[in-house]
Amino acid sequence: MPGRARRPVGEETRGTTHPNRLRRVDRWLVALHGARLRRAADPLVVDLGYGRHPVTTLELADRLAAVRPDVDVVGVEIARERVDAALPYARERLAFVRGGFDLPLGGRRPVVVRAMNVLRQYDPGAAAAAWDLLRSRLDDDGVLIEGTCDEVGRRAAWVALDREGPRTLTFAARTEDLARPSDLAERLPKALIHRNVPGEPVHAFLRAWDLAWRNAGGAAPRDRWVAAAAALAEQGWRVARNPARWRLGELTVAWRDVGPGT
Repeated sequence: MPGRARRPVGEETRGTTHPNRLRRVDRWLVALHGARLRRAADPLVVDLGYGRHPVTTLELADRLAAVRPDVDVVGVEIARERVDAALPYARERLAFVRGGFDLPLGGRRPVVVRAMNVLRQYDPGAAAAAWDLLRSRLDDDGVLIEGTCDEVGRRAAWVALDREGPRTLTFAARTEDLARPSDLAERLPKALIHRNVPGEPVHAFLRAWDLAWRNAGGAAPRDRWVAAAAALAEQGWRVARNPARWRLGELTVAWRDVGPGT
């Protein structure tokens, strides 16, 4: 007699979503990690925890098809009713399955896993375990993108991890809406959000960013963001020196500068 199907690993999220909510992370993913897709023997991408409506998964599939037309995108949700609701949107190279951090992909290893707004409700230990499980499922050249954003996608932060561990932390924002960069602290991933206290590297980084922002006062918001990013680089923070990305309201810093215990 066949055994019972194993319960997916993880817990159901609130499931809220909106069109274009994840456009900032997708734009960054295409620009910074599109090469992974282009060289992949099996261009498989997972959108984990897409929510009550698969709109952001559909958008991801369309955006990545511009990089790799034969990309396979799989939306994974732990709630059966969410998978059932998404199935009418399935098409060639776009599928929806029930699962969790275990990623039920029939032995295939994704080159990209996007897991946005999934770990917010977990305690740090459980979130770290989820990182480990997801990383173990990656292709050897794979990347896990995990983080959070606000309801309309104007403020976001995410970590990029490979099979060995976290590599970078990226902030993205509509600069016109910021009073100071540390306003983005509320979007920090679970691994860091409780670490934004004196004595922790991420707190020191945000304080330095706020000071650089104040010193660039008077400039237009986008120019102020660029000037502050350049100042951080000059101070020795290992930020990606990419003014074109800065002008889009992005800033990426090495994990070793901001991660716990670094």
